[in-house]
Amino acid sequence: MHPEHLSNGPVLRAVEVHQPTPINPAHIVPTPVVPVQPTSAPTVASVILPDGRIITGYAVHPIQPEPVTAKPVVSRAAVNVAFGGVGFLAVCGGLLMLTTFITALTALITQLITLAAVLFGGFIAVQVLAAGRHSGGGTTVNIRRAVFKRSKFYS
Repeated sequence: MHPEHLSNGPVLRAVEVHQPTPINPAHIVPTPVVPVQPTSAPTVASVILPDGRIITGYAVHPIQPEPVTAKPVVSRAAVNVAFGGVGFLAVCGGLLMLTTFITALTALITQLITLAAVLFGGFIAVQVLAAGRHSGGGTTVNIRRAVFKRSKFYS
C-alpha cells in the first residue's frame, strides 16, 4: 500500500505557487497634465526650532468643514404625526356623525311604526264601536246551536 493511505491525518500534496504577471508600462497611456496657474502665491512660513535650525515651507491651512445648513424648527416626523392626528380626528368625527345619523334614522322609523299602529288601532276601534251603535239597518246574525243527524240539519 501507498504510505498516503496508511495515515489517518490530512494528506499532504504539492502546492503550486503562481506569481502575478507585471503590467508592461508601455501599454499604459499617461494622462496629460495641464498646468494650472494658482490664483495667488501660496503663503511661505518659516519656523525657528529651539536648537536654532530654521524650517521653511508652505503654510497648510486647515480644511474648513462645510457650513451646516440650518435645520427646520419642526422636524418632518413631528409634522407627519400631527397630520396623522388631524386625519384620525377627521375620521372619528365622520364616524360619530354617521353613528348619530343612524341613531336618528332608527328613532324616526320607530316613531313611524308606532304612529301607524296607533292610527290602525284607532281605525279598528272606530269600526267596532260604530258597528255596536247601529241597531237598525244592519244585518244581525244569530248563531244557535245546531245538531246534525244523518246528514240532515236541525235547528
